[in-house]
Amino acid sequence: MSAIITLSDADFTQQVAATRPILVDFWAEWCGPCRLVAPVLEEIAREHGERITIAKLNIDENPQTPAEHDVMSIPTMILFQNGMERKRIVGARSKADMVNQLSDWLN
Repeated sequence: MSAIITLSDADFTQQVAATRPILVDFWAEWCGPCRLVAPVLEEIAREHGERITIAKLNIDENPQTPAEHDVMSIPTMILFQNGMERKRIVGARSKADMVNQLSDWLN
């Protein structure tokens, strides 16, 4: 079972308004680098799920939200807290780099 939740245009605003940090992965089925980052995010979700929520939003099925948040390339991962963007990571990254980028929210 995945530790990652799936978001849509319909529930995005409500989900990212939470006090708990949520990292949203903007992705698409056809995106090779998105497939590379998926297992990394799954591991982070399993290991740090008590501190951060990991979510995915398919840009092809939900075009409104990426446009509203200026997502120009994928994968783009945006960390939200209290509805505000706190961190943006563009491109596939190693697990070590992702954990380092998110260290303020994982510790």
